[in-house]
Amino acid sequence: MFKKILIANRGEIACRVIRTAKNLGVKTVAVYSDADRSALHVELADEAVHIGASPVSESYLLKENIIAAALSTGAEAVHPGYGFLSENPDFVDAVEAAGLIFIGPSAASIRAMGLKDAAKALMEKAKVPVVPGYHGDMQEPGFLAAKANEIGFPVLIKARAGGGGKGMRRVNDARDFSSALASCRSEARSSFGDDRVLLEKYILNPRHIEVQVFGDNHGNVVHLYERDCSLQRRHQKVIEEAPAPGMTAEMREAMTSAAVTAAKAINYSGAGTIEFIVDGANGLRPDGFWFMEMNTRLQVEHPVTELITGLDLVEWQLRVASGEPLPLQQDDIGIEGHAFEARLYAEDVPKGFLPAIGTLEHLSFAPDARIDTGVVEKSIISPFYDPMIAKIIFHGKDRSDALDGLYAALRHTQVAGTVTNKDFLANLTRHQGFASGIVDTGLIERDIDQLTNSTKITREVIAIAALISLLDVPKSSGSDPYSLIGAFSLWGATNNTIYMKYAGEAIRVDVLSVNGNDYECLVAGENIFMPQCSIMCRHDASGKPVYKFSSGNKTELAYARWPNHVAIFDESLTSTFEIPDPLVQAGAQGAGSDLIISPMPGLVKKVTAIAGANVGKGDSLIVLEAMKMEHTLVAPRDGVLAEVNVREGDQVIDGAVLVALLPAAEEGKTP
Repeated sequence: MFKKILIANRGEIACRVIRTAKNLGVKTVAVYSDADRSALHVELADEAVHIGASPVSESYLLKENIIAAALSTGAEAVHPGYGFLSENPDFVDAVEAAGLIFIGPSAASIRAMGLKDAAKALMEKAKVPVVPGYHGDMQEPGFLAAKANEIGFPVLIKARAGGGGKGMRRVNDARDFSSALASCRSEARSSFGDDRVLLEKYILNPRHIEVQVFGDNHGNVVHLYERDCSLQRRHQKVIEEAPAPGMTAEMREAMTSAAVTAAKAINYSGAGTIEFIVDGANGLRPDGFWFMEMNTRLQVEHPVTELITGLDLVEWQLRVASGEPLPLQQDDIGIEGHAFEARLYAEDVPKGFLPAIGTLEHLSFAPDARIDTGVVEKSIISPFYDPMIAKIIFHGKDRSDALDGLYAALRHTQVAGTVTNKDFLANLTRHQGFASGIVDTGLIERDIDQLTNSTKITREVIAIAALISLLDVPKSSGSDPYSLIGAFSLWGATNNTIYMKYAGEAIRVDVLSVNGNDYECLVAGENIFMPQCSIMCRHDASGKPVYKFSSGNKTELAYARWPNHVAIFDESLTSTFEIPDPLVQAGAQGAGSDLIISPMPGLVKKVTAIAGANVGKGDSLIVLEAMKMEHTLVAPRDGVLAEVNVREGDQVIDGAVLVALLPAAEEGKTP
């Protein structure tokens, strides 16, 4: 076994590898960028080396800096995690040329599966079923359009070097093929430096089922059963589970045998995943699945496999890379129970799942779930990396038990300081079709309105926010949690007016103290009586203070408070209020429908807006790239463009005014 390894990654996967390494007595070296100086993986590792600036191209993708860090610290091997350089064969060659061991497959294996078109040809030769389509070298748009017509719509355009849902477009009609191809190529070029694509027949009722495989350097290959990753949006996985619902013994034998055959065809060593597209129209059938691609690394969703098999996949990676044979043979590997994983992200679901940023002012997880995370309270979600907060994983005796456990874990997860997809994930766990095991990759898109229909805030919660802002007044001195709690007015009636903002809308609450700790709150014309109000401090199992509001109407409602904000946690709903400083006049009016504002920090990839031009509602004006995904900003109404404030290549901040339309009253005039 190794004595010291370097982890060429960040975030939750770096923390995950460190955890297993510590259990095995292996020392770890972390690498970090400017933005990650105070990151959790840096704190957990035995050593840490700075490798560059915040952008990934100036840090985590710099092969020479990572290898230099490994050599200078005496590391024997490099674990790539997932993403970044994990599937880069040139990095593997460089690691080995430096006299280090790469904890993963050989460069030859990665190259064999790295390009989807070549991988499909290889799988056809190995008699592994592949999806009908075109994966040749001819890339002329007219030729590809003709091939798409031959295959038959709908078709899927996929970047040949893609992954993570990037560089993929579904095309339902031949008239949309040209624009979809251009968009796909642009995203692929930005993400992978390769704009070549392949075409596949789009399966109308598809499921995404993958098989975890593991090989060693002694010719052994086993499978660790399957995972169902069909719950996706924009081709990115949202909730994964193992085993797959509805799986039959016959289907499992066919899929796992095909997966092992695929791995053996490239002499595979280490952890890998064979991904299949499955026709779920008439149940799972041995003749209804096709090879899609192979991920030659550890998967984000590997914990569900660990929980149903009782194995540690990172430990297996380290043992295999150090020269040991596989710890178990196929007959020794079984399944127990069911497991789910939900990916908790900082993203604004109502705004189309736009990635978000912010400081995690409050962070708390359910104690009985497995939490894989790379952040802690006060960590910053930056615009430079994937905005994952945590993977919430739950194992139960069967699928229903595991799904109920995941829902409860999501309900008890508390995040404040940034918007998240937590409510969306909770809604998914309660979706009737998903709960019954009826799932395909189009489920989220079909039922998006139902799944994103957030619970409306109640006037009682508004009243509670006002009372918290009044009663819990931070003091400048004292470290005791109780010193943060403001005093009550015990005698006589006092009046206070609290001004707040919720979801950008101004709210006024008039609070009357009627009898000690009894209050009347006037909210939008409704008088809400809040008796026996108090604020208390509890401590969780780790000793962390937890603040709660209690009244005769609502018992111990948890909340978080930080400058000019309060967040209230009620069941699965998190309500965050801005409480402006009464001495500061914000004065900024809403932009209305005359301004197109950047919804996030990002890079301007394309500008089609021209000052003075007429536009129609829905016309594309700006293409913004954030976290390797492209987002199109469109005209909010018909009108005339007055100003265009950005050019292609500009970096913009959240809230920047990109384009302005002439006010409606002035249209028809020359701008």
